[in-house]
Amino acid sequence: MSPTPHRTQVAIVGAGPAGLMLSHLLAGVGIDSVAVDLRSRREIEETHRAGILEQDSVDLLVDTGVSDRVHRDGYRHDGIELAFGGGSHRIDFEGLVGAATQLYPQTDVFIDLADARARDGGDVRFEVTDVEVDDLVSTTPVLRFTDAAGERHEVRADFLVGADGSRSLCRRQVPEAERRQYFREYPFAWFGILVEAPMSAPELIYSHSPRGFALISQRTETLQRMYFQCDPATDVADWSDDRIWEELQARVGANGYTLKEGPITSRTVLPFRSFVQEPMHHGRLVLAGDAAHTVPPTGAKGLNLALADVRVLAEELERAVAAGDPAPLARYGERALARVWKAQHFSYWMTTMLHTLPEASPFDLRRQEGELAAVTGSTAGSTYLAEAYTGWPGQR
Repeated sequence: MSPTPHRTQVAIVGAGPAGLMLSHLLAGVGIDSVAVDLRSRREIEETHRAGILEQDSVDLLVDTGVSDRVHRDGYRHDGIELAFGGGSHRIDFEGLVGAATQLYPQTDVFIDLADARARDGGDVRFEVTDVEVDDLVSTTPVLRFTDAAGERHEVRADFLVGADGSRSLCRRQVPEAERRQYFREYPFAWFGILVEAPMSAPELIYSHSPRGFALISQRTETLQRMYFQCDPATDVADWSDDRIWEELQARVGANGYTLKEGPITSRTVLPFRSFVQEPMHHGRLVLAGDAAHTVPPTGAKGLNLALADVRVLAEELERAVAAGDPAPLARYGERALARVWKAQHFSYWMTTMLHTLPEASPFDLRRQEGELAAVTGSTAGSTYLAEAYTGWPGQR
């Protein structure tokens, strides 16, 4: 049977936080969109991911009418702890740059956005299959998919957005001769756990030790997120609860902390990579979020970059739709990439400063401690870290 035809102004591949926020912002200026995702809504909601939101991201959720739940259920963090050399040093965001971050899991950001699109009558299709995009350099690019009921659809649009994550189908449609890819893979990963326990600290602890890096984060009053550096080939089945706690306690204990333990409900290994594809558009296709770039999680930039992308993209798409001209897509890429590369540097810097390389010598470890001491012992150094972590002035 022939696919059911549709017409919209913007077709969005990917209905995670980036795709849904873009759809929401476009609706606010009267632009129709269709967003599709391979996953079910429940599957996305049950994928546990941490979330540290910059003030810009918080404001975007609240000021555009998505939800104010981030203020009610989130936790404001006015700083972080950098632990090394047997002690701990607080980076005071509020005191240094007058800003803060909000602990609010990415899962909750997605739920707020999905609820807002349902509330506002947005066209969002979950559990689709057989997704195809075509005619990207024509005036009406096309999105084809099969919906959850097995019906085939063909959506013609003025513009098409790839917000379909780090394994992006849309990114691969840009011809090799017209794209540049920048990539770095790291020789370590994070072993992440969810644990049923009280908070071990009110703010995040970034701990450097000879045994490797550890990050102590929070989730709720009774559920916490913790990580420790591991080999990317690590098998979680080889790690009992007792072995995990022994390793985490040793890494933070070297700097004076003791963790509150409890049952571990989830464990996973998260590999590290840095990636950027330029340009972020091709014809009438444009990329956003992880489809265009990924960063190591050390600097808490991934979700914030995706939301920053779509805030800018919504502005440029409004111009493009009004003019019937794809030229604003190039301006979007230029604006977004300026922030992306700053975030790439910050995430790389935080990662290499805190993690132990597999071949690290005693000199390397002591040099890292010297770098951390230089950052925490200098108002200028601490201010740079606070400014980058909370989001750059002038881009809030």
